[in-house]
Amino acid sequence: MTTRRNFIKSTAAIGGAMGLSPLMRASAAPWPVDAERPGHSVDRATAPLNILILGGTGFTGPEQVEYAIARGHRITLFNRGKTRPGMFKGKVAEELIGDLNGDTSALKGKQFDVVIDNPTTLPFWVKNAAQYLKGNVKHYIFISTTSVYRDQSEIGITENSPTVPMPAGLDPYRPDQRNSAQLAASANPANYGAFKARAEQEVQMQYPGVNTVIRPCLIVGPLDRTDRFTYWPARIDKGGEVLAPDKPDDPCQFIDSRDLAEWTIRMAEMREFGTFNAIGPAKPMTIAEMLYGVKAVTTAGAQFTWVPWEFLQQQKVRPWRDMTVWQPPYGRTAGYQRRDASKAIAKGLTFRPVAVTAKDTLDWHKTRPEAEQLATLNGEINGLSMKREAEVLAAWKASRSTPP
Repeated sequence: MTTRRNFIKSTAAIGGAMGLSPLMRASAAPWPVDAERPGHSVDRATAPLNILILGGTGFTGPEQVEYAIARGHRITLFNRGKTRPGMFKGKVAEELIGDLNGDTSALKGKQFDVVIDNPTTLPFWVKNAAQYLKGNVKHYIFISTTSVYRDQSEIGITENSPTVPMPAGLDPYRPDQRNSAQLAASANPANYGAFKARAEQEVQMQYPGVNTVIRPCLIVGPLDRTDRFTYWPARIDKGGEVLAPDKPDDPCQFIDSRDLAEWTIRMAEMREFGTFNAIGPAKPMTIAEMLYGVKAVTTAGAQFTWVPWEFLQQQKVRPWRDMTVWQPPYGRTAGYQRRDASKAIAKGLTFRPVAVTAKDTLDWHKTRPEAEQLATLNGEINGLSMKREAEVLAAWKASRSTPP
């Protein structure tokens, strides 16, 4: 059986192709528990809730916890105690230790108004927790992904668009460890969307009529060590000539982790059920608007050079992995940055300006250990190394000056 950690590590392999990995190649080292995150004044909720957060100490989870506490809710955490242990010591009502892929007995006898499930990838994790939570939860919120959609070339993907089916012959719960082919399939990152889609179905079976499925796109902001967005503030802050992908008007979609976290808590307060695409911004954004929004928070004087996708392909520059956030707006990824979030927006999903996300991400990035900051500029996690970037820019200029 693929363990949680091994599955997450294995999913990094295809992140460059379709952005399917939740963590890519992020460092496993815990971030200091006192890492400072930007905050703002928060009003108290009308009625406090008893909320269980599965996970809670990774990326989006901490933002959920802090916002929920500020709103006056009672928070319990359930996780393995391995990522930023003690991060909320003295702030939450209870911290339960367990593993969604193993022992979930710490949940026995507990009752909650709301459960927010952040980390689940495998359907078995939902079923494993449900043996104690089913019938003891008034509202179950599952954080899924837009990777569940079967046809990423579809422009304007809605919550009703077809999702990825489970591969034939693959047990969505506990693959037979004696069957090497099935075991390999369970660890194959190409199956990430299928597992998430099947996990959504498990949520709907275990908690009928009281479930909410939230499908975010790329999640960005402070605490994101995947560098899938962090690369751009870090690189642009260094100034000079910056390689930009394809055309300035290519579409671009992402969501700040804080916008996602705060809206999730508000959905819990409103007891809103159903499935929602959590995608930003509210109005269509171009990759140029994103990059210039990042540049606006620096004084480094970066200058963008736009290089066509055809040439980037020749240079083996990969979308998403090397040119982070961006995907080719045609072919099999034509709809990847053009999904529909109108249903979530109608339920109060809001988005902070890209400049705010960029500044807060850059401020946080500068608090990271020097080795991690250097790894970002070296393209060790995601993004193009400055050395490789210079090589591609030089090749592009040479191709432009060569007579036909």
